[in-house]
Amino acid sequence: MLGIMKKVVVADNERVLVFKDRQFLKVLVPGKYRFFDMGKQLSFESLNVTNAGISHSQLDVLLKKPAFAEQVETFVLQENEVGVVYTDGKLHQVLKPGDRLVTWKEALTTEVKVFSLDTLTPIAEPMLSLLVRDSLDKTVRAKYIIHTQVPEGFVGLLFENGKRVQMLKAGRYGYWLFNRDVQVQLYDLKLQMIDIAGQEILTKDRVSLRINLSAVYQLVDVETAASQLSNVSDYLYKRLQLALREVIGTRTLDELLADKNVVSSAIYDECHASLKAYGISLDRVGVKDIILPGEMKEILNQVVQAQKAAEANLIKRREETAATRSLSNTAKMMENNATLLRLKELETLEKVVERIEHISVFGGLDSVMNDLVKLSGGVAKRVT
Repeated sequence: MLGIMKKVVVADNERVLVFKDRQFLKVLVPGKYRFFDMGKQLSFESLNVTNAGISHSQLDVLLKKPAFAEQVETFVLQENEVGVVYTDGKLHQVLKPGDRLVTWKEALTTEVKVFSLDTLTPIAEPMLSLLVRDSLDKTVRAKYIIHTQVPEGFVGLLFENGKRVQMLKAGRYGYWLFNRDVQVQLYDLKLQMIDIAGQEILTKDRVSLRINLSAVYQLVDVETAASQLSNVSDYLYKRLQLALREVIGTRTLDELLADKNVVSSAIYDECHASLKAYGISLDRVGVKDIILPGEMKEILNQVVQAQKAAEANLIKRREETAATRSLSNTAKMMENNATLLRLKELETLEKVVERIEHISVFGGLDSVMNDLVKLSGGVAKRVT
């Protein structure tokens, strides 16, 4: 039987596996080769070396062959380790705990940075930025890391497997998610406002009111609030709602309308101390609106109108009494003082003259001065 000469050319980006009778024989590096294949016993398989890892269905078997093992480099991670693969200085992939990476020697410069998962430590910059930028922080099915930002004026609480482990200040953070459950809850430290709107409440005298309340608060002890409250804003809303109903239900409508600040002060006093025990500082409370039913508005309007009319009549009577008293005092003074009486006559004369366009005088100026206006001693003479 004649043999067949086979020529094999291996490119720079290739490695060729040679099999004889389906048994691995050797690895061909870049170059030209000739093989005498008698009986077609030889077979060849080309592998691309530009990929960071070697993928082959019989890789476990090949690694046991010295001819193959001496051509490759193997990285194996423990179950408590995660690896970041750099190829020619560039971030390439993430290795999960227990993963294995097999690469060709002298083909690509491969470096694997291994991180222990025994303790929860943040991923340092700039690695975190590179992982996020190249979408290596997740796969299609699962996330590799948890990535979060804590804005200015906020703090974050870091939880590992349901246990609070650290408080995070403003900044960006990333943590490996392998072998653990990691969560970050954000809390706003700035002053915040909460509205309790449209509360239908009965007063002590059974008048239905609709009240809108606003409150300003601030978180001063985040760890205390997080350890005792599942939802800070929800608890605060219900606490203020209950206090509002208690305050309104123990007061009459007249008491509420007399001063809305009474309601605000009562709610503040009721809630301030109890909220402080949960790490919440209540800054202020204010009643925005007290809305009455339509028929009650009409009744109150009539009451107000009657009150104002009574007040107006009272003021009018008071002024009339004061004017009468003033006239009485003036008359008593003029009765005992001729000069004062004469001055009053002249004042009256001046007012009369202002209202008359023409005066015909008989008897001279003395008649005008003495007889036209007299406040006592008979009736004044008529001058035409």
